[in-house]
Amino acid sequence: MEIKKDLEKLKSEKTIQELLEFSILNIEKPSGPTSFGVVEIVKKELEAKKVCHFGTLDPRVTGVLPLALNRACRLATWFMKKDKEYVGIMKLHKDVEEKKLKEEIVNFTGKIIQKPPVRSRVKRVERERKIYSFEILEKEGKEVLFKLKCEAGTYVRKICHDLGLKIGGAHMTELRRTKAGIFSENDKEFVNLYEFEKAVDEYKKGNEENLRKILIPGEVISKIIPVIQVKQDSLNKLLIGKPIFKEDIVEEVEGKEKESIAIFCGDRFVEIARLVKEGNIVAKPEFVLS
Repeated sequence: MEIKKDLEKLKSEKTIQELLEFSILNIEKPSGPTSFGVVEIVKKELEAKKVCHFGTLDPRVTGVLPLALNRACRLATWFMKKDKEYVGIMKLHKDVEEKKLKEEIVNFTGKIIQKPPVRSRVKRVERERKIYSFEILEKEGKEVLFKLKCEAGTYVRKICHDLGLKIGGAHMTELRRTKAGIFSENDKEFVNLYEFEKAVDEYKKGNEENLRKILIPGEVISKIIPVIQVKQDSLNKLLIGKPIFKEDIVEEVEGKEKESIAIFCGDRFVEIARLVKEGNIVAKPEFVLS
C-alpha cells in the first residue's frame, strides 16, 4: 500500500479527536508575533496539551509555519531539518547594475560559510550551509525582489548583509517563507490565523467540517522517510516498544544503518524506527504511537 497516496482516506476515517491528537497545521504566520506566539495562540484555541513548530520565523517574517499538535510533536525532528524556500525584498545602499548584482550572487550559491547574526539564540560559530538557488525576480532602483532556496538553519537576513559587503551595502526589508520541507503556501490546507480561529469556533459549536479540512494527518511523515510494512501478528508487541525482527516485516528492508524509517501496519502508523544491524534485529524504535 502506498501510504502517501492515501492520506485523504486516512483523514476521512479518523475521528476529529484522533486527528487533533496526531496532526499538523500549515499556518500562515503574519508579521508581528513570534513563532512561539503563534504556537501559543493555536494551543489556547484548541486547548491542546502540546503544540510545536517546525522551524522558527523572525517576528517580521511571514509565511509557512507548520505546527504539530500533541503527539505529532514527536515528528518535529524529521520535519525541521528539511530545506526552505523564501521570497524577499532586499534594499541596496547604493544603486548597482543588475548584471553586477547577479555576478556577486553566484558567490552566495552552493556551499557557503555563515556565522549566525549577533541577535541569534544559537552559538555564533561559523557553519556550512547549502544555498540551492538565489535569483533576482525583479529590480527597481535599489529595491530587489529575490527568491532563495536553502538548507534549514540558513539566515537569509545575514546573506543579504554579507552580499551587501561586496556591493556597497544592502539589507533585507521583507521576507516570506513560501515552503518548509513538504509544506507550501500553495497547499489546500494552508490557512491564516483568522481562518484557523473561525474553523475552531465552528468546531466548538458542533461543526467540525472546516477544522477537519485543514488538519494534516501525522502519517504525512511517509512523504519524507521510507515506509516499512510489518505483519498484523507483530503489531501488539511493536506497540509496546519491542525491536523489529526480520520475521516481523512484510518485505526485506533496504537502507543504511541508523537511517530513520516509518513503520506501518497496513494504513496504520506504528512508529518511527532506526535501522540497525544486530543479528535478526532490523530496527529499533525511536517513537511509538501506542
